[in-house]
Amino acid sequence: MLDLAQFRENVVRPVLMELQMHSDAAEALVLGTAMQESGLQWLRQLGGGPALGLFQMEPATHDDIWNNYLAFRPEIAARVERFLVPGRDRADQLVWNLAYATAMCRIHYRRVQAALPAATDVAGLAGYWKAHYNTAGGAGSEAEFAANFARGRIGSAIV
Repeated sequence: MLDLAQFRENVVRPVLMELQMHSDAAEALVLGTAMQESGLQWLRQLGGGPALGLFQMEPATHDDIWNNYLAFRPEIAARVERFLVPGRDRADQLVWNLAYATAMCRIHYRRVQAALPAATDVAGLAGYWKAHYNTAGGAGSEAEFAANFARGRIGSAIV
């Protein structure tokens, strides 16, 4: 597993700052999502599924973000494009380009109109993740998210 503090300091926080979308709540939600989705260790979905990267984003979701959100927000799209390696498949970069994968996770949540819960509201963050990232039909649960949040000691990392 990646060291959560290093991932936060060297990837998540700088990416969110560059996107101009940083808050303690956003940081906690992105870190919690990575802990829940991959345990900060899996780069491809176990069992051969389509999900990619530490955030386990499916290519269809990735493409939807570009086609139906970023295509209509050129300033935000330009900020996200700064994280891309030119000439490489965008969706594939979710696997090995940690900054890009983090940016796409944050953008996925940015599309949601509901306000983010407080960084210290673990139950609220778990519910937000379930409703807007995993969805009602997804296999993950809010209890799992909360347990992984605690296991990663994410709350103590947000300062």
